[in-house]
Amino acid sequence: MFLLLPFDSLVVNLLGISITVLFTLLLVFIIVPAIFGVSFGIRKVYMKTLLKIFQWATLRIERGAKEKNHPLYKPYINGIIAKEPTSLEEEIKEIRRSGSGKALDTPEFELSDIFYFCRKGIETIMDDEVTKRFSAEELESWNLLSRTNYNFQYISLRLTVLWGLGVLIRYCFLLPLRIALAFTGISLLVTGTTVVGYLPNGRCKEFLSRHVHLMCYRICVRALTAIITYHDRENRPRNGGICVANHTSPIDVIILASDGYYAMVGQIHGGLMGVIQRAMVKACPHVWFERSEVKDRHLVAKRLTEHVQDKSKLPILIFPEGTCINNTSVMMFKKGSFEIGATVYPVAIKYDPQFGDAFWNSSKYGMVTYLLRMMTSWAIVCSVWYLPPMTRQPEEDAVHFANRVKSAIARQGGLVDLLWDGGLKREKVKDAFKEEQQKLYSKMIVGNHEDRSRS
Repeated sequence: MFLLLPFDSLVVNLLGISITVLFTLLLVFIIVPAIFGVSFGIRKVYMKTLLKIFQWATLRIERGAKEKNHPLYKPYINGIIAKEPTSLEEEIKEIRRSGSGKALDTPEFELSDIFYFCRKGIETIMDDEVTKRFSAEELESWNLLSRTNYNFQYISLRLTVLWGLGVLIRYCFLLPLRIALAFTGISLLVTGTTVVGYLPNGRCKEFLSRHVHLMCYRICVRALTAIITYHDRENRPRNGGICVANHTSPIDVIILASDGYYAMVGQIHGGLMGVIQRAMVKACPHVWFERSEVKDRHLVAKRLTEHVQDKSKLPILIFPEGTCINNTSVMMFKKGSFEIGATVYPVAIKYDPQFGDAFWNSSKYGMVTYLLRMMTSWAIVCSVWYLPPMTRQPEEDAVHFANRVKSAIARQGGLVDLLWDGGLKREKVKDAFKEEQQKLYSKMIVGNHEDRSRS
């Protein structure tokens, strides 16, 4: 046997005491409050302190740039081209009037009409309102993360030291703490749902399953130092309904599930995710699909319809955009979940990028890299609004119903309401979009010709 020297024994004892103190603090200040759904307000004090530091750092950058005559980059939040909501017919009419002085209904076609389409094409190239929704939002202020502001450069020794201190805090203190919390939350979720799954169906199993899920998700929320403000909680989704929300990040699920009990919908995965899915479905009726079933729209619709028709089952959580958007807008909702005929509970989620960008650019970062970026951010701050339930009107089709729900979410969250499909992140523009513009122009010309023929 090896004998420890006095110095080695002291190091081992100190290490053991440190680990014991760390886990005691985790248990008292994070895990136990998560079980009972309470907060000591430590995260809010932390957030207010960070805000003051960010304001000072931003002012110092602006002052340093002014002293050195360096131009500051200012992001164009509303785009670089001022656009007014006008129709194709109105704009072409204005071009014809300014070019030839003739009225719109005089000629069938004018060469000047092509200037409208040329201008629209150039505007789209210069200020594409779709592509920029798939990249991280640029901040006006600096939050001591070099990846969030183009003005990050050497200004002063104090500012550089502050940034270096922030790196040490985020990577050497916050990151290990958050990894420990995430591991704790996921382990308890797998263990707890597996144990609850062996209980007979009934009120006791449902009660335990609800609280196990809530407890574990709340621990995972604390692993991201997430500071969430929930509004209008009386509108929270109820059994037999569908909860739809705008989609920014995979952590949207954790954000919502830490305040409610939902049935998840998704594809069956392998690896760690598969282990979690198999454990969760034992305690709660989640709707998982095989890879071959996901593309079968009729089968998916049938499974979802069967679920919502049982009013005793949990509300289904769905993100109809089908992809992550950078939280500046809401893009087209897929109509599938709006064809079922169930009550829809809209939810608007708005993140505050000052403390950390929650957007997952899946074409640029893998899941592991993304989670590392999340856990090395200062915090995840967001607001969640539960909107009143909405139902499909008698003469309303699924597409119009989906657009009505989308508009309500965009309006509440202060997001831009776009008609474009989020699938454009990876696909080319569909011919239907091009044909729509051609039909509008043709209808304008043919319609004028028909009017003149009748007169």
